[in-house]
Amino acid sequence: FSLDLAADCNAILKGLQPIFQEQGMTETVHNWEDHGYLVTYIKKNGSFANLRIHPHGLVLVDLQSYNDDMKGREEVDQLLNRVEERMKELFHGNIKRVKRLPAILRGGVIDRYWPTADGRLVEYDIDEVVYDEDSPFQNIKILHSKQFGNILILSGDVNLAESDLAYTQAIMGSGKEDYTGKEVLILGGGDGGILYEIVKLKPKMVTMVASNIDQMVIDGCKKHMRKTCGDVLDNLRGECYQVLIEDCIPVLKRYAKEGRMFDYVINDLTAVPISTSPEEDSTWEFLRLILDLSMKVLKQDGKYFTQGNCINLTDALTLYEEQLSRLYCPVEFSKETVCVPSYMELWVFYTIWKKQTGI
Repeated sequence: FSLDLAADCNAILKGLQPIFQEQGMTETVHNWEDHGYLVTYIKKNGSFANLRIHPHGLVLVDLQSYNDDMKGREEVDQLLNRVEERMKELFHGNIKRVKRLPAILRGGVIDRYWPTADGRLVEYDIDEVVYDEDSPFQNIKILHSKQFGNILILSGDVNLAESDLAYTQAIMGSGKEDYTGKEVLILGGGDGGILYEIVKLKPKMVTMVASNIDQMVIDGCKKHMRKTCGDVLDNLRGECYQVLIEDCIPVLKRYAKEGRMFDYVINDLTAVPISTSPEEDSTWEFLRLILDLSMKVLKQDGKYFTQGNCINLTDALTLYEEQLSRLYCPVEFSKETVCVPSYMELWVFYTIWKKQTGI
């Protein structure tokens, strides 16, 4: 509750006391002269409520209950309804705002809460754990969402859902490129989505390789993400593609030494780091190394596609763009913002190409 006036802490406490006492809840009151009240109500079944009254006019009620059946939820709603009615009686229209948040379910078998890139907590409509395994590199989860289909989550990071064709199309150039007869290099992409879509476009050869590409990711996706990858992960080699289970750094160095060149390089490895703090330094160095090596194997008129990060992380995106001015060869770039359904946020994608120098 946000009030239009200073809170009379004692009056609020006395006004709400009967509601909790009728529930058989014992009361503990903490009073700070300048900082209001904190009141805890505890029921014999372990349920409890915290009532926090701030003198400036903010009143918070947090109710926690172990009951997860319909009857338990109804009891919680009835109690909160009574608190809301009583507060309106006490303040006679001086309540500026009432905000009731939905219940957060802690410790459930199915984890429905995942953070966005810019630090907001999103509750998904997840109803099934499809796959949950630890590989030598990471935790791999595939969870089913009623809206988005199966979602691949790697070490707590939402990677891709079956609904997210927009992501795959954006990192391939948003339908503006002709891949017919072209040489394509994919870095990462273990979910198989990019490979599946490019193979449809009749390229000459697609090579997919990643830094510590995780065979368990491939195994999980080819079984549980077939709407994304189709059948391309069933075999590591096809008529116009090959999947290399290798570290991409040595592969890129080898290709550069051999003079092997590609029309397109698509980087679907880690997203742009969100800071330049010490723990992120190695990630920035990794990205710069990938960029430099990619430019060495990219044809003069070729294009490099990559994801950036969410549009709200403007500082991180600016830092990434600064890295582009530090490569061994001059480059130019453009960017596009796309709504990726399961991310529940707008995502920035980059197209980078070698700067053409005149005579």
